[in-house]
Amino acid sequence: MENTDKNEQQWNMLHGLLEKEDIFSFRTEFIDMHPYDQAQFFLGQKEDIRLLIYSYLSPEEIAEIMENIEIEDIEPFFTEMDPRYAAMVFSEMATDDAVDILNELSKDKVASFLTIMDNDASDEIKQLLHYEEKTAGSIMTTEFIAIFKTQSVRDTMVQLKKEGPEAETIYYLYVVDEDKRLVGVLSLRDLIISEEDTLIEDIMSGKIVSVSVAKDQEDVAQMMRDYDFLAVPVVDFQDHLLGIITVDDILDVMEEEASDDYSKFAAISDVDRPDDNAFLSAKKRLPWLIILLFLGMLTASLIGRFEDTLDVVPVLAIFIPLIAGMAGNTGTQALAVAVRGLAIGDYGKQGKVKLIIREAATGLITGTVCGIAITLVIYLWQGDIFLGLLVGISIMATLVVATLAGSLVPLIMDRFNIDPAVASGPFITTINDIISILIYFGMATAFMGFLIK
Repeated sequence: MENTDKNEQQWNMLHGLLEKEDIFSFRTEFIDMHPYDQAQFFLGQKEDIRLLIYSYLSPEEIAEIMENIEIEDIEPFFTEMDPRYAAMVFSEMATDDAVDILNELSKDKVASFLTIMDNDASDEIKQLLHYEEKTAGSIMTTEFIAIFKTQSVRDTMVQLKKEGPEAETIYYLYVVDEDKRLVGVLSLRDLIISEEDTLIEDIMSGKIVSVSVAKDQEDVAQMMRDYDFLAVPVVDFQDHLLGIITVDDILDVMEEEASDDYSKFAAISDVDRPDDNAFLSAKKRLPWLIILLFLGMLTASLIGRFEDTLDVVPVLAIFIPLIAGMAGNTGTQALAVAVRGLAIGDYGKQGKVKLIIREAATGLITGTVCGIAITLVIYLWQGDIFLGLLVGISIMATLVVATLAGSLVPLIMDRFNIDPAVASGPFITTINDIISILIYFGMATAFMGFLIK
């Protein structure tokens, strides 16, 4: 609460300085703030105030603000800037961040900014723009320090002082041979404690973990998590060093992939944002809802096929929501476990077999307990042991099958290189509704003689 009050006071003071057009005092106070706080203040302003801020700050200072704003929210700001000023902001940004933003803009705007931009910055950005989205190449940065294995520690320190301010990170130095192939890695610590005349090849580590430029960004994130890397080098098929991916880029990837999986798990084409209007929200949700509508019609038609059974024993209709709901719930639980395990790479071949066996056993145990419980409840409520046994056995069979379906469907999708998150909660629930109806009414029809009084 105290920190919030402090921020509010600071924001009010900055507003006052902007209204007075006190450029010097505003710059002094604003630049002293943390870049994240600068970005939050900037986001809270109307367009006329933002235009004033652009005139008070340099492209380099605005670039730092833009690097602390969500990619999805950033396009309007570059649209409202003067095009030449915007091009200079892009030139001052880290190349990978600039590429991420340009990928959100129309091709016409991208071409316009690249034309205005200085040649060096434009060339670096163009180099990354041609890589396919969501690959290592699309998220890597070319602002890194590469050193030759034949140079000395002394020469490397000179190079580090010269190139360090522009590099994304200096904690790791990447060693290349005369053909610019990656041959080793050197930590800043090992460099500092070594004698000045020592050659790099004598102190570097030849145990290199790198990623291909075409590798999927989710796989890169998984690898960096496994190895606890702050950065990882990106190479082509001949091991030429092309760039590096740093941990801050991977955090963005993890957030993006989590949002993507969440949207699929919720059966929408993209996550709804607070500023989306009703039309956009409906557009994102409708595709899956239409598919689920037709699947629901299949469920309804199945119930219609058992109309004769319902006419003879109408009490069966009472328990349709119960059995379908239990199937959907247990299927979604199994689905969540399977998708999570696949997402974080927990399952090898043996792991998948163990998952299936475990989920089958889990379904059997939970199904048996729930089946016995509902049998007793129905007997006490309706006074009909055969009806209780029918519903109880149906629930037991349904929970076993639904649990297996919830774990098997994502595993099958993963086997065919389909994102397992597509096996979303609503989708698997609808499929399990169909399975549960077939089991319930199939058993009711087969043993109808025991139910007729």
